[in-house]
Formats: sequence, structure tokens, C-alpha cells
Amino acid sequence: MTATIKAPPNRRRTHGDPKAPPKARSRGDLKVAMIFLAPATLGFVVFYIWPTLRGAYLSFTEYSLLASPNFNGLANYERMVQDSFFWNALVVTVEYVVINIGVQTVLAVGIAMLMYRLTQSITVRAVVLLPYLVANVVVALVWYWMLDFQVGIVNQFLTWVGIDPVAFFGESAYAIPTIAGINVWRHMGYTALLVFAGLQTIPKYVYEAAEVDGSTEWKTFWRITLPLLRPVLVMVLVVTMIGSFQIFDTVAVTTQGGPINASRVIYYYIYERAFTRFDFGYASAMALVLFAILALVSLLQLRLLRAKESDLA
Repeated sequence: MTATIKAPPNRRRTHGDPKAPPKARSRGDLKVAMIFLAPATLGFVVFYIWPTLRGAYLSFTEYSLLASPNFNGLANYERMVQDSFFWNALVVTVEYVVINIGVQTVLAVGIAMLMYRLTQSITVRAVVLLPYLVANVVVALVWYWMLDFQVGIVNQFLTWVGIDPVAFFGESAYAIPTIAGINVWRHMGYTALLVFAGLQTIPKYVYEAAEVDGSTEWKTFWRITLPLLRPVLVMVLVVTMIGSFQIFDTVAVTTQGGPINASRVIYYYIYERAFTRFDFGYASAMALVLFAILALVSLLQLRLLRAKESDLA
């Protein structure tokens, strides 16, 4: 006599059951993910998307706090083309960006190589990162006092060694390099840690093979380290470039755009137009143009430097 075994009835499994069908689990996970993402999404829409759309609309209007927006088409953009202060601010900003990115990247790579070759101590990393943890306004104020023409400790030291005091913030030739130097000091530790993280992804056998072939440290750096660091360096350059174009607080604390517009960067000029002269329409137009410039430059950097490709086989 043959026994008949009946299959157990199908039971609907929930997304919490590890044996549940993939579709059921994915639907359940999606609901949970949406719940956790809702607050961040709401904040992003309220504080980023909506202000961006509002600013884009205001760029086509004549608007101040005393009256409603009045649509004027491309008048703000035509005015921008003829505004010598706008072009001066853009040139000053580019000067700052070139100095800041060039010096900061070179120093950051050097510091990262020293940490990688000599020590990987967590204490050393913390010390390197320490300036980045200080608020930028505080850093600007401290350096503003240290570089003061009359009582600054730096000029006091220059006087002791027989060098005339330098008006770091008071002369057109020194204003932007000084501001760039302050921000390089603050950010180079953070950038160095990013590069250091990239160095740790390079396999050690590559360096061992180079050492067996008799490669010097300098040749190894140029022919192995830099090519393999390219994806990380591209990311660092893009982030640094965007941050450099957004320089504002150091200028606002120290020079306020002076002397004679020598340090009036584009962000500070937008701020002046919007919150000092209440010319919100024109300020919005400049902000939109700056956004387009940053997007274009970032895209060119990613494409020309082949950010998606790696030299590691």
C-alpha cells in the first residue's frame, strides 16, 4: 500500500521572511527605504530644489524686497555682459581658484606620500586634519590678526629679520594670494587624507615589482603612483574646484572685496548685489551663470581626465 504525501498549502510569506520570493522582499524593502529617505528628500526639495527653481525664475525678473517680481526677459543677462564689475569678479575668482587648487593639490599629495611612506599613525592623521575642523570664519579671523600690518606676529617677525612689513590684505598684489594661502592651510589636511585613502588602494606588489626592476623613488612616483591615483585626484580636483569658486567667508571677514575690488570674488559680488543693494533679480542671474560655469568645468574635468577609467588591471 503506497502512502500519498500531500504538499503543504502555499503560505504567503512577508518581506521579513528570508525564504520569501525576491519580488515580495524587494517591495517590502522599497517601502522601508522610502520611509527613511522621506525626511532627507523633503529637506532636499525645500532647501535646494525649490530655491534653485525660484532663483532661476527671479533671474528673468527685476525684483527687490520693496516690490513684486517684474518679468524683464533677458535684461539681466544683457546687463551682465556689459558689467565690468562682474567680469572683474570672475577674473579674480579664477585667479584664486588657480592658486588654491595648484598649491593645495601639490601639498596634499606630498603630505599623503609622507604619511604613506613614513607613518600611518592615527595621531598624525588627526593632527593633519585638525585645521579643517576649525570653522572657516575663525580661521580667517586668526590669520587676519596674525597678518595685520602693524601688530601682526608675522610682520613682527619680518621686522626682526630685517624685512619691511607687508600689507598682506591691504595691497592688491597680495590680497588674493594671501586669502588663497589661508584656505590652503585649512583644507590641505582634508585633501591629503583623501589622497592617502587613494594610496592605500594601490597594491603593494606594484611597488615591489618596481623596486625589483631598479626604479628610483622619483620614477616610481611619476610612472606608477600618479597614474594609479588618477581617479582619486580627479575627484579631489573637481571637489576643490567647486569649493574654490564658492569662496566667500574668508573675503567677507578680511578684505570685504578690497582693496579696489582686488579681492571681490564672484560669490561676494553676488552677495553684495542681493543683500546690500537688494537687486535680487540680477544677483539670481549671476548665480545661475555661475552654476552653469561650474557644471561645464566639472564635466570637462571628468571627461578630459578620464575619471571613470582606472589604470589598475
